[in-house]
Amino acid sequence: MAEDQPRRIDSPAALRKLYDTPSALSQQKFLNELDAHCIAVIAHSSFFCLATMHADGSLDVSPRGDPPGSVVVLDSTTLLLPDRRGNNRLDSLSNATERPHVALLFLVPGVLETLRVSGTAEIIQDDDRLEQCAISGQTPTTGMLVRVTKTCLQCGKAVKRGALWEDTYRIERDQLASFGTMLADQTQTGQTAAELDQSIDESYQERLY
Repeated sequence: MAEDQPRRIDSPAALRKLYDTPSALSQQKFLNELDAHCIAVIAHSSFFCLATMHADGSLDVSPRGDPPGSVVVLDSTTLLLPDRRGNNRLDSLSNATERPHVALLFLVPGVLETLRVSGTAEIIQDDDRLEQCAISGQTPTTGMLVRVTKTCLQCGKAVKRGALWEDTYRIERDQLASFGTMLADQTQTGQTAAELDQSIDESYQERLY
């Protein structure tokens, strides 16, 4: 007898048959603006992920970290995200100029629950509001204004399963190749792993802002 072939699920209706009906709580948790709880999470968050879309439809997710309070809540439907020094590829910023729809996931160290935010973005410069994002005397060159269209709190099952704030799955750094070694192997620029590691360490120490 032929082995059973895996079945491809190609519609929301087919998918829904495999799962229970979502609870009223989960169906009603989405808001169209930030309330006091959402604002408090953002105020305490030191790390978030920013998802953007390229003009060709491909997706990109960028990690963003800063001291808590660095993402400015201008009002219940507007966030200001500072752009810090990076690799100058400008992937997220460029994407937002062509496809403005963005999504964010805010994390608070030690807290299981997260905050999801969706909206549309625009990139600003020479704007007095960017002064609110200055760190160590450095005002960001640009910022991303996000007009919030949808937001919700997310339960902590994923963070708990991944033991993100615990030592359960923490490894010693030498269990992976150094970042310089990885980049030397992947980019083939002629720079050695040692040279890249030194440059990376210097950027971590001297070029965060």
